Amino acid sequence: MMRRWAVIAGCLIGCGGGSVATRPSADLGIADHSELAAEDGFTPTYAKADLERALIAERGREASGERRVAELEAKDADDELRVARADLEVDRRFIASLEACQASGRTCPPRLDDPAWTFDMDSEGAKPSVDSPLRFDLEDWRKLAAELHGRACACRTVACVDGVGVAIDQLELRPMQDVQGDETASTSITRARECLFRLRGKSIAKRPEAP
Repeated sequence: MMRRWAVIAGCLIGCGGGSVATRPSADLGIADHSELAAEDGFTPTYAKADLERALIAERGREASGERRVAELEAKDADDELRVARADLEVDRRFIASLEACQASGRTCPPRLDDPAWTFDMDSEGAKPSVDSPLRFDLEDWRKLAAELHGRACACRTVACVDGVGVAIDQLELRPMQDVQGDETASTSITRARECLFRLRGKSIAKRPEAP
């Protein structure tokens, strides 16, 4: 079931005809990012210079993605084209988060690198390639949840978005009930899902104000 929803989510990003147009910032969730960041209070650990370098690299990656889409359109390679378009849109939304961070100091992803990620969602018992130990006592679950937050917000491809989403669904069930309810870990998982949601191109409903 989780695999099916991951595939559906991927298709929601990538399916559809026509060329990929240049990215208008208003369509990439920047306002949603800003509203959310103003509430969650996340503070990045990297410097502005690191952000500048990341933006330069990502814009180069975006240009490569555009060329790849154009090549596949010329070849009528439908399956590859759907994936390439989906990847390009995810990458553009990641760039939008960096641009919003640069402009306002908010909506900053926890990490700027593109960490290696492998996870065979169709293989029973497969383990995601995370750096944190897959242990589920309180301390280790907090570390793992924080890493999943960072990895989710750093996704540049639809495969990463889908894979991290399925991994979160599976791993969140592993801790004991009292550990599952830990506020620190739960906040990290919530932020991870919010990043995945935005990278899929979904709008985020504004959180209700506390009474």
